[in-house]
Amino acid sequence: MNILTSIFLTVRNFLFPGVCVLCNETLLKPDEVKFGLCKNCSNIEYNSLNGTCKICGKPLISEIETCLSCRNEKRIYDSLWTLFPYTGRYRKLLAFYKFGKTPALADFFAEKITKIIEENPQLKDAEIVPVPPRKGKIKETGWDQVEYLVKRLANYKINRCLRRKKSKVQKNLNRKERLENLKGRIYCEGSAPKTALIIDDIITTGSTMEVCADVLKSAGAERVYGLCLFFD
Repeated sequence: MNILTSIFLTVRNFLFPGVCVLCNETLLKPDEVKFGLCKNCSNIEYNSLNGTCKICGKPLISEIETCLSCRNEKRIYDSLWTLFPYTGRYRKLLAFYKFGKTPALADFFAEKITKIIEENPQLKDAEIVPVPPRKGKIKETGWDQVEYLVKRLANYKINRCLRRKKSKVQKNLNRKERLENLKGRIYCEGSAPKTALIIDDIITTGSTMEVCADVLKSAGAERVYGLCLFFD
């Protein structure tokens, strides 16, 4: 999303308030317009009944601390947090944000991310590393939703060291195919941070996060964490 488009959307939102993404209530208060959500909906949290896996961040079913998948297959990243499941009303949040209908949700997500960083001491000195967009994506969609989000995290050091070569769209590929598709296509340009916090919008098979973590550790990162807005 270019600067002029961003300015236009900001002015439009304040002059002509929209409606809450989740409940369709008219947004009138400044904070509501800022987040693209009414006061009640901006307080939503996701709490798994049995907690979440301390490694991949996905909800536990009957396991304790670590899910079966993470116990059977070692992850390259050290730990990962997720905010919401990609289902039900939560799914609407990503749809409205990802396709540029409600870019104001970036501020809402940024507030949630800030809370996670502040509550976890291991992230104190982490540099935020956004997952690079697929080559050609910005031309197709007009913006990079991950980059737009990390700009809202200006209080933290942003390290845009990851780059991405041309690759296939990941959506219809399985985990093995995704890993192969990204192999050698994500690389580090410049210095990798000692402690990195990779930011992405959604995690499905975890292949993108694994490849990014592997690249960063190969480039000298000592600890690599991940944070995704949604898990599928």
